[in-house]
Amino acid sequence: MTMALGQRDGEFGGLQLPVTLAVVALFVLMAFETAEAIRDRGALSNLRRSQGATVEEGIKLRQQLEALAAGTAKLAADGDEGAKTVVDQMKRQGVTLNPPKQ
Repeated sequence: MTMALGQRDGEFGGLQLPVTLAVVALFVLMAFETAEAIRDRGALSNLRRSQGATVEEGIKLRQQLEALAAGTAKLAADGDEGAKTVVDQMKRQGVTLNPPKQ
């Protein structure tokens, strides 16, 4: 019986090193991946922050364009020939200009 226990201890000792190495390798891999994810998150956060002013400018430009288009559509609806020409050209290009809602 003593010999059987000794053999089992020897078998376990033979597996202990590979299992330990696998666990350590897994831990190192997870630590590396976590560090990379944290670094990438910081980089994306900085990028988003740096684009904030550009996005705000884009929103303002879109609002101005919409106001201009609505004014042109209103002029066309009121009978202005130049505005009607612009609206017709835009319709041919697939852009619809709607008068402002009141």
